[in-house]
This record gives sequence, C-alpha cells and structure tokens, in this order.
Amino acid sequence: MLTKRIIPCLDIKDNRVVKGVKFLGLRDAGDPVEVAGIYDRQQADELVFLDITASFEKRKTLIGLVEEIAGNIFMPFTVGGGISGLDDIRDLLNAGAEKVSINTQAVKCPDLIAEASKKFGSQCIVVAIDAKKGHNVTTSQGHKWEVYINGGRTPTGLDAVEWAKKAAALGAGEILLTSMDFDGTKDGYDLELTKAIVDSVNIPVIASGGAGKLEHFYEVFDKAGADAALAASIFHYGEYSIRQVKDYLKEKGVLVRL
Repeated sequence: MLTKRIIPCLDIKDNRVVKGVKFLGLRDAGDPVEVAGIYDRQQADELVFLDITASFEKRKTLIGLVEEIAGNIFMPFTVGGGISGLDDIRDLLNAGAEKVSINTQAVKCPDLIAEASKKFGSQCIVVAIDAKKGHNVTTSQGHKWEVYINGGRTPTGLDAVEWAKKAAALGAGEILLTSMDFDGTKDGYDLELTKAIVDSVNIPVIASGGAGKLEHFYEVFDKAGADAALAASIFHYGEYSIRQVKDYLKEKGVLVRL
C-alpha cells in the first residue's frame, strides 16, 4: 500500500502567495519562499507551485522564484503555469522542479503530454484539470463536469472524465484535479467528481478544492480513493498544520508518512 500524500499548494500572483474562493476574490497569503520553507519544516510530502495568471497573461512561469524556492526546500516540488512547450518543461526541471503541471497547453495541444512524457519520463508530467459541474448537463453516469483553462477563465466544452482518460492514455503520470465548485469553500472535497476521475484512470489522482476540516482529508481518501490531497487556505492561514492532518489520518488508519 502506498502512503497517502498531503500537499500544500502555493498559488502565485505578482510574486506573492494568494488564495481565493472558486478562483475569485484573491487575498494575500505571504511570501512564497517563506511559506515554502514553513511547509518543508512541517514535513509536507510535496509542494505544488502554480503561477495562476501565467497562461492568461501569455507569459512564462517565474523561473527565478522557482529556483529560489527549490534551493530552500527538501521535498518534491511540482511547478505549473505558462508552460507552452518542451523547452519550458526543461527549464523548470533544470530550475529545481521534480514535476511540471500542464493544464491550458495540454488541452490546446494534447500531443505535448505524449512528447513530454517520452522525453522527460511520465513521472515528471502532471496534467492539471480544473473542472466545474456543467449546468443542466448530465450523462447516463450522472453529472458531467466541464474542463476550464486559463486559470479557470475559459470553458472548453471538454468532459472532465473523458479528458482525464485521454491524458492518462497520452502518458501523464498523475492528474491534479481541482473542483472549481468547491475551491476555497472549506465545505469538503468534491467526492463525486474525484471518485469519477479516480475510477476512470490508472494513474494517481491528487484531489484539490474544498478542504476545511480534518474529516475532509479522510473522506477524500476513504470515499473517493484519491492518492493525495492538496490544500491551501487551511494551511496558509494556520488553521491546521501538515502534522495535525497526518496525525489525524494515522489515527483513522490511513497510511501516511510521518
């Protein structure tokens, strides 16, 4: 049995960590290097860094900031935002990232997933999926979720479950799944969406969006089968530490790395 991972996330805008609700109303949460150092000391399993306006602003990820964070932490580090091709991926891996997260460009050019996983190894390639429940759209399996790109600004018409299957088939090593409906609400993860994706792919799924209580972490592992749980605001604003989450999960019988 693999241990379940707890992953804090740094959403970066204007060189600061920010957090919003349902991708809106962003507020400041600190200096990225300082915040990353805190999570390193708390023994987070991994760290995710997302330059959330890079794709929309049609610019590259902040390489200098990536290098500075990578030089100050000792945990696996995933970076996303503004990746448009293989050169960008190489630059981020050289800057200290262990993995890269591709969202907008993966949708626009799915071949990038295959090319990148072939060149750098599928373990390096995370496909991020920002999904929102489609209005009045259901399939025989129940609700349908639509994929959004450009930091949640642009609907694509893609069905999230079908897109996850395609991304896995193309060589993605992992899916980073964010529920836009639950993001920042602290109402818990979208268990229905997470389970639908977990059941449809044979690669690890990181659940994101909605963590507010310790119970939410247990639910997303126990009921939805996620491999990892990503959270931001409850960690950024000191409501819980990584260790508190892991101690709780261990008590509940979930295998975690302490």
